[in-house]
Amino acid sequence: MEALLSSSFFEQLLAWVSKANSFLWGEYCLILLLCGTGLFFTFKLKGVQIFKFGKGFKRLFGDFSFFGAAADKEGMSSFQAVATAIAAQVGTGNLVGAMTALVAGGPGAIFWMWVAAFFGMATIFAEACLAQLYRATDENGQAVGGPAYYISKGLGDNFFSKALAAFFSVTIILALGFMGNMVQANSISDAFYTAWGIDTKIVGVALAAIAGVIFIGGIKRIASVTEKIVPFMAIVYIVAGVAIMVKNNSHLPAVFGGIFAGAFDPQAVWGGVLGITMAKAARYGIARGLFSNEAGMGSTPHAHAVAKVKHPVEQGMLAIVSVFIDTFIVLNITVFTVLSSDVIVFENGQSTLKGISLVQAAFAGSLMGSYGYAFVAACLLFFAFSTIIGWYYFAETNIRYLFGSKALLPYQILVMVFIFTGSVLKIDLVWELADFFNGIMVIPNLLALLFLSGKVLRLLKEYDEGVPYDPKRFLN
Repeated sequence: MEALLSSSFFEQLLAWVSKANSFLWGEYCLILLLCGTGLFFTFKLKGVQIFKFGKGFKRLFGDFSFFGAAADKEGMSSFQAVATAIAAQVGTGNLVGAMTALVAGGPGAIFWMWVAAFFGMATIFAEACLAQLYRATDENGQAVGGPAYYISKGLGDNFFSKALAAFFSVTIILALGFMGNMVQANSISDAFYTAWGIDTKIVGVALAAIAGVIFIGGIKRIASVTEKIVPFMAIVYIVAGVAIMVKNNSHLPAVFGGIFAGAFDPQAVWGGVLGITMAKAARYGIARGLFSNEAGMGSTPHAHAVAKVKHPVEQGMLAIVSVFIDTFIVLNITVFTVLSSDVIVFENGQSTLKGISLVQAAFAGSLMGSYGYAFVAACLLFFAFSTIIGWYYFAETNIRYLFGSKALLPYQILVMVFIFTGSVLKIDLVWELADFFNGIMVIPNLLALLFLSGKVLRLLKEYDEGVPYDPKRFLN
């Protein structure tokens, strides 16, 4: 037992998980599977992300409200569902993840992020449609849905499908509910310590307490919080980022040129210094892009499943817009503010600043002075905390699927403990484990999406033809 708890054991485990993640998130596994699935749905659904984008955009902002009707057992409004999905998508990946891709893959990685997001919009359309089609109610009459439901029911309601659904549920509970929320809390506590010197234990207690109040309030409180936090955090961050880009507008043509040059000829930009190849730029851009917008990963369908809509395609169109907001707006704001601010400097082949420090330096140097560090820390609080709420809810749905609502209170207490623990520890191993379980939960979700693609096509076809929606026709 002593040997199991030794530091050498954890070092070996970290090395093994890191190696597994290099394969999982490499170009021959998940990148290939996720991009391949996005390509498949783009062609099968005849460019749905292009032709339904405008209608989805109008529906989203037509339903916009900071104070929408309260969610209940039957679900939440379309806007609240999208806000919950975006709350999970727009997290540290939009700040830290974008910078990781930029430094490791060069400016060209950003182009490949755009490519991944474009095809991912078709995948997430399919996820949202299936989540709506196979939505259910638990023993208390609470609306629920997500991959576990369309895997177990859509793949034949047999032992294999139920085992695959259970596997998905376990991995998402571990990846998001526990380990994922630890790393989000860690990002918040580190940023607050750097900006204001606040003890990480104090931050951990505050985060756990506030999160617990929201968790215990159920879907009603989760929907109410996300419909306010998400628009507020997005507007504030976008306005500040656009102000920096306006100030640095003379640099923007070179930024665009560097992104496109780096995508196809990395040696023309940073590759000459860092040895970046086109394959490396594509790998980091696609992997981090998919990790940020979560298209195909099976997380956001839990929110889309409980939206109150007349037809699954209506929520599918909104899901398309959620990926657009995550990648083409929020993530691009981060990238363009950093690149136009000239804060990336290399010494001996290494960037002198990394991760969140690059974003803070861009805001501090271009617009806000020393207040830029505090501003980015505050933005990170909103981004990461909203992700905690979204990820908690996604995992909660799978707790309900596996154990019923009786297991919710123990789960809520455990998540609060993990949030506090994540705030006060250095958790390299937990980051790697979160990446690992995020990776393996994708596989059963993609299998179900591909197997059920015919139903997605039929839903879209009937919607376009004005056929009244009747789920019984699809479930029999």
